[in-house]
Amino acid sequence: MLELVIFTGLPGSGKSTYYREHYAATHVHVSKDLMPNVRARDERQWREIEAALAAGRSVVVDNTNPSREARAPLIALGRRFGAKIVGVFFDVDASVCIVRNRGREGRARVPNVAIFTTRKKLQAPALDEGFDELHVMTA
Repeated sequence: MLELVIFTGLPGSGKSTYYREHYAATHVHVSKDLMPNVRARDERQWREIEAALAAGRSVVVDNTNPSREARAPLIALGRRFGAKIVGVFFDVDASVCIVRNRGREGRARVPNVAIFTTRKKLQAPALDEGFDELHVMTA
């Protein structure tokens, strides 16, 4: 079955690691982190998701996706292709994310302010947004 998996969580909460461990063999990985020099990253992300779904390939959207507003167009896109919409919420405290972030190298490391800014916007996903399944991961 075609799936669109939408990750939600702070930078450093384990999203990319979880993708590699659980979805890399079966799902296309779409992440704005993989587009550092692209100007219109939202549009590029949208095109990559759409192309994969149109080709019948399941997708994981590996970004912070912190709000209902950020997730709504992704859910709508998945529905257009008849995909099962799965949410994975990484419920990890900012202090844990900061420690993990310190261990990152190069572009993978984000300023701590990015973690705090995302935390202010973070809304836990809910089934009533249109998810068919919702999973919560903790540190």
